[in-house]
Amino acid sequence: MFLDSLPSVTVLRSSVVDSGARRGFSGCYPTNQKHGAALSFPRSGPIRESLCICLSASAALPAPTEGKKQPFDAGEAPLLVKELNESFRAGRTRSYEWRVSQLKGIGKMVEEREKDISEALYKDLSKPEFEAFASQFMVQRSALMEYLHAKTSTTAYPSSAEIVSEPLGAVLVISTWNYPFLLSIDPVIGAIAAGNAVVLKPSEIAPATSSLLSKLFEEYLDSSAVRVVEGAVPETAALLEQKWDKIFYTGKNIKLIAYECIHHGFFSLVDYIITTKDFAPKLINALRNGIEELLDEYKVFNKIVVGGQRNKKKLKIAPTIFLDVPEDSQLMQEEIFGPLLPIITVENVKDSIDLINSKSKPLVAYLFTDNQKLRNDFMKNVSSGGMVINDTVLHVTVSNLPFGGVGESGMGSYHGKHSFDAFSHKKAVLYRSFSGDSPVRYPPYTPENKKLMRAVMNGGIFDIILALMGWSRD
Repeated sequence: MFLDSLPSVTVLRSSVVDSGARRGFSGCYPTNQKHGAALSFPRSGPIRESLCICLSASAALPAPTEGKKQPFDAGEAPLLVKELNESFRAGRTRSYEWRVSQLKGIGKMVEEREKDISEALYKDLSKPEFEAFASQFMVQRSALMEYLHAKTSTTAYPSSAEIVSEPLGAVLVISTWNYPFLLSIDPVIGAIAAGNAVVLKPSEIAPATSSLLSKLFEEYLDSSAVRVVEGAVPETAALLEQKWDKIFYTGKNIKLIAYECIHHGFFSLVDYIITTKDFAPKLINALRNGIEELLDEYKVFNKIVVGGQRNKKKLKIAPTIFLDVPEDSQLMQEEIFGPLLPIITVENVKDSIDLINSKSKPLVAYLFTDNQKLRNDFMKNVSSGGMVINDTVLHVTVSNLPFGGVGESGMGSYHGKHSFDAFSHKKAVLYRSFSGDSPVRYPPYTPENKKLMRAVMNGGIFDIILALMGWSRD
């Protein structure tokens, strides 16, 4: 992220704020109670140069929760894949009716079991109900099946062509713990819409959500083609040994032929901020005031929050800000799944862009500025999976925008129509009649035929007429 509005700031996952922008600060801090609190400054408040930083959702790995898991014997993996392949080959998942019925089933599941899902997310992540609603239930519910028509060139005349989206077959979706519902449902919707048979392997680190998904999928969806497998490393390893038509993976980098890897935790946090040295004190004061206001708000509701300290038993960390931490520190090298915010100071805006580009390409970059030139420079010179100007995270709410990384932050993209594409093969189809075949394609290859072929390739009707008459522009 780059902040150019309290004079130049950059926050990475990445964010940049420019000193002309006016923005409010917002954050959310988890507690041991089922209520969330958010702090905000007015968007047009008295701070002339402002910022927008997203603080945490969850501070540490969630604790195991009680509850029985549906047993899965690793030895059953071959049979599971065999059954799904049989359903796919029988054409069960390809029909329009089946796809729509399953998508409606997911919509019904989310609508009817919203409370159960929110409770599971709270057990796993201490996620407030409102935050769960806002961040986890943004899923696509409509079937995304369409044929994309392609233009044909005159060299293929007389013919027509189209790109046909066809399902891949049996696919495996391995989701992550930090957004255990959204990052499970979103790719599954795309896989079903494309006509595939699907196995979902939720994260064992979010056991309550994993168990609930297993139960709900069995209740609302067709178990002959859509399954959930619970478990940890042995179960995942057994699944990965099987032959899949695609493996869709969300998590750290792993060596897979085809995968979707999100290396930076699905935009839940800003990794760090870059700002100028003279602006750093203003930024820190603004963040400190915001955090104090948030803590005061929790005290009103009799909620215990200890700023800057850790509660290992409850897996809580108070919001903590760091200034100019060493580049080789663990804080700067590892993913941050907690309310820890490093601030890096630079001399000018260009240095912030150079610093971003010296690191692995981020999943998303944020820029806050009213400066059009800075916007253009940032867009042209910063490579990232996605980019948001003057806000954070909102790109994921736009269903026709792809979500995914680039380089180490991810391979491929999904979301909305792009999820459908991720689980489809684009088959090129050319239709041609037996009439109207051109003899210039076949021997003997004469200079006249070469002229005609060149005219056809150029696509100019006048050139084609000249070539047929034995003339040329030369």
